[in-house]
Amino acid sequence: MQPSKINWKSKLFSPGFFLLTALLLVDLSFLIYQCNAKLQKLTAIIIAAYLLFLLLRKYNTLKFIVFGLLAVGFISVNLNNRKDAFSLKEDTVIKVYPDQVKLKDGWMSATGSAGKDKILVSGNVSKDDEKLIEQGRTLFLTNIAGDVTEITPATNYGEFDYRKYYASKNISQKIKLQHYDLITGPNNLIDKLHSFRFNLQSYFKKMPRILAFFSSELLLAENPSTDNQEILNNYRDLGVIHILSISGLHVGIYTLLVSAVCFWLKFTEEETFLCCFFILLIGIFLSNGQAGFIRASLSYILSKLFRFKKWQIVQVDVLGLTCLLHLLVDPRLFMGVGAILSYVLVFGLQLTNKLSSFKQSVALNLLLTPLLLFYFFQFNLLTVIFNMLIVPYFSWVVMPVTFINLILFKLTPSGANFLELILKNGEQLIGELSATRIGLFTFGKISWWQCLLLLFITAIFLIVVNEKKENKKLKRKIAIGTLCIYIVFFCLIHFPIKGQVTFIDVGQGDSILITTPFPRKVYMIDTGGKLNFTGKKITPQVNKITLPFLKAQGISQIDGLFVSHQDADHIGDLGPLLEQVKVKKLYMAQGLIANP
Repeated sequence: MQPSKINWKSKLFSPGFFLLTALLLVDLSFLIYQCNAKLQKLTAIIIAAYLLFLLLRKYNTLKFIVFGLLAVGFISVNLNNRKDAFSLKEDTVIKVYPDQVKLKDGWMSATGSAGKDKILVSGNVSKDDEKLIEQGRTLFLTNIAGDVTEITPATNYGEFDYRKYYASKNISQKIKLQHYDLITGPNNLIDKLHSFRFNLQSYFKKMPRILAFFSSELLLAENPSTDNQEILNNYRDLGVIHILSISGLHVGIYTLLVSAVCFWLKFTEEETFLCCFFILLIGIFLSNGQAGFIRASLSYILSKLFRFKKWQIVQVDVLGLTCLLHLLVDPRLFMGVGAILSYVLVFGLQLTNKLSSFKQSVALNLLLTPLLLFYFFQFNLLTVIFNMLIVPYFSWVVMPVTFINLILFKLTPSGANFLELILKNGEQLIGELSATRIGLFTFGKISWWQCLLLLFITAIFLIVVNEKKENKKLKRKIAIGTLCIYIVFFCLIHFPIKGQVTFIDVGQGDSILITTPFPRKVYMIDTGGKLNFTGKKITPQVNKITLPFLKAQGISQIDGLFVSHQDADHIGDLGPLLEQVKVKKLYMAQGLIANP
């Protein structure tokens, strides 16, 4: 029996087994949840068939394990996918955790659950109910009356799709409350954990703005205020937005600190691992299950377990097994952009592990570029340089200052002003650098098959480059071929053979985009906009609708902007648009200029 056992283990940990199995389940997840068109489904089926062929051919003795994993995967995804639509009944009770509630100007928005159903909740809130919510206890909505509707999808090309975003969290409906009673219930362990997270949110809100922002981002993986959107935009335009994500860097810091304390207390390696495991579980909860943090935590735990068992496994298979476990728990995982970027980035690290740090940074940016073009329509040509400048600042200034403030703020709140000043100066420099828009290149949105093709070719190129053997001719051919493909896709976006007239959906109001065939000229009539009755700073509609729409088409300047009349729903967003997009000529009637 002993030889058979050894053979089974050696086959199980054969290089590539867990990676191929993970890729197969990733493909099936895309097939079930994201492939809508027939060509997409056919492509996913062909990829799945090829991966299954490779698995059964190379790891024949493990075919029953493969089929077992696939069966578990299919059952898991189908159980999560199959559910009846939520319907409001007389006895419906919606449970809402305190850290999932947002209050603003007498309006409540939250994520709640009614049994197994998750639903978005919104409605007016009274002063008494606000006080009840601010107690930080779990809430129950009873005697509910309201309208239940589907979450609205994106109605403009390039616009952020909230329906898909919430679908990744297994939420498809929302309810606008007309009437409800709000009560609190008994607090169990889960309720107390959510209450603790709520208390952290409240604690961060008392801090100065920038310190509150980084504290929330680094511990809770959320942006506490729309006032901080400019910081996010600056990091995104410079191509360093990834350093704000809770992921491997934070897992490394947490485990290093815990290990140092355990070493000082003379704990064994196993006891230290259990302490790290416990801290990581808390971190996963606090970050609201952010994909990058779970991925990094799982990889750390699995690597340690294999080390304790003295089982030899290559790192790429640790990543594959991590992905398998993550995907079986959360079948909709790769509906989220963050999860895709996190796993692709770490996979790229494995593909380029023999390169120098600088070459590896360049290679990783090449690998991520197709995804950036598909989701964000632009990238920064100088990202590698900006990473070299900003990552040290973030690691040695932002993170230490933020964590020092977390500890000292309650003791000496006035000391936070000095720490805030340090970060304010740093963010001001980053803002000025971002404002130059140096290196920022608006390419336009590529299609799903173009993204897949570029990812595949880039991955092959990185594998060839990573090899020690000299394959200069092959490297040159792949590099030139990839560049030519990018040029072709760029020309298809920027040199159209047809013109267009598009009525942009800006809600109440009007905004029309007109473009000509090659050479493309771009004209816009009105910008849309909303009246701001509160007097408080709000995010302009143009930032959420018009700018993504223009970037998706590779438009970075407007040849002519026509203003019809002064109503806010027609030209309310004129100022924000002029600040962010180059407009060659602005046309308006003389009477409009004379009208104050």
